[in-house]
Amino acid sequence: MTTLRFILGDQLDRQVAALRDLDPETDVVFGCEVMEEATYVRHHQQKIAFLFSAMRHFFDGLSEEGVRVDYRQYGKHESFTEALKSAVKKHKATRVVVTEPGEWRVLEAMREWQDALGVDVEIRDDDRFFADHAMFRKFAEGRKELRMEFFYRQLRKSTGILMDDGEPAGDKWNYDHDNRKKLPKNAELPEVPAFEPDKTTKDVLALVDRHFGNHFGTLDSFAWPVTRADALKALDDFIDVRLPAFGDYQDAMATGEPFLNHSLLSPLINCGLLRPREVCARAEAAWREGAAPLNAVEGFVRQILGWREFIRGVYWLKMPSYKKSNALKAKRKLPDFYWTGETDMLCMAEAIGQTRDHAYAHHIQRLMVTGNFALLAGIKPEEIEEWYLIVYADAYEWVELPNVHGMATFADGGVFASKPYAASGSYIDRMSNYCRSCHFDVKQKTGDEACPFNYLYWNFLIENEDTLRDNARMGMIYRTLDKMNGERRADISRSSKAFLKTIA
Repeated sequence: MTTLRFILGDQLDRQVAALRDLDPETDVVFGCEVMEEATYVRHHQQKIAFLFSAMRHFFDGLSEEGVRVDYRQYGKHESFTEALKSAVKKHKATRVVVTEPGEWRVLEAMREWQDALGVDVEIRDDDRFFADHAMFRKFAEGRKELRMEFFYRQLRKSTGILMDDGEPAGDKWNYDHDNRKKLPKNAELPEVPAFEPDKTTKDVLALVDRHFGNHFGTLDSFAWPVTRADALKALDDFIDVRLPAFGDYQDAMATGEPFLNHSLLSPLINCGLLRPREVCARAEAAWREGAAPLNAVEGFVRQILGWREFIRGVYWLKMPSYKKSNALKAKRKLPDFYWTGETDMLCMAEAIGQTRDHAYAHHIQRLMVTGNFALLAGIKPEEIEEWYLIVYADAYEWVELPNVHGMATFADGGVFASKPYAASGSYIDRMSNYCRSCHFDVKQKTGDEACPFNYLYWNFLIENEDTLRDNARMGMIYRTLDKMNGERRADISRSSKAFLKTIA
């Protein structure tokens, strides 16, 4: 009686549910690199290389434990279903055990596997998260609006993370107000550790260059950790070196500085090489030991215990219809410069360029630069969402879609964001040094030399006035708009139309 235990590329955790009662004597652990997953969108070259290499190292580790492994490298199978049929037949499996996937489309396929394979298929809950689906449904029940802050507080209480005698550490739930400092001039930034590719990774890099060399991105700077051991080293480095200053400057941006004090741990957490609980525990321990300030630790923990858990809850609560909404009726095509980085807007060129080079940009660059521009320019939600899914090493639909659909583009009409995250060039100027060297002038409001974010911001409010004017948090902004005379509005409209025509 052979059980086939199928592990997906984002489940590279020895403690994942599908492996929990593994019997090395009779069971086979199965994994595969299939064309369908590598190409359903044209993933960044580094994203494919990172996952393929991490998968190969993970399965090699199982083999070294004495586990029976069947791992199929790229080129043998088109899809998971095809690969599983082959594996079930080869091993004469009587049962398949899998862990729930992170994406709706894969879950739909899983639900058909029992009939397709002719054996029992057990789909286990993914308990690597702090909250299960039932917990989030209970939280959401009866609420007209979903707010991360309330769910975050609930999880803080239930887990005890950053809690003292039932109260939040430091007597505050949220230190976001302390984490909005601009990076000082001539700041000395710590280096992010680079992990030299071993033979396995070099083989994968050659494969990706051969089969996916025409995908977005470059492999030149590939330095991701692809093993559990190296992932733990990356965690150690962040906690010891960059976490102490992470809080103060987590929203800052700087020319030529793609990483600042950020952790770069999200790809490792999302694929299973690191566990959310251990990452939060390490961060909390750093504060309790006096090695990192509370504002830094709380801000970091909130990204994992707060946003990551909340966004996953929204995804599974609202799918599959969620991605079809377009509350602001955005209809413009994604500009070509999202793929080339060739634009005179330095903030966009920087964010897109480092995304091309590293498959990474931090959360403010994603939300308030590339996301903000897509919102103001009225880019079709499905096009900007696909872009985000393609270009980042940590992107999976469960985490990418709600962040882009709900936060960056407000396409869901406010399921969990109280207002659109729209901002003019002044926000980017306040949080970065981009504007100093930009072709456009952030101080000018309209005209050919003005920062496009300035007039696009007001044009966005004008174009979406029927939808947004009654939003309680937009009242002050619309009162300011009401004070503008006809000539100013006409200048905004002319500048916006002229600019949007150049990117059409």
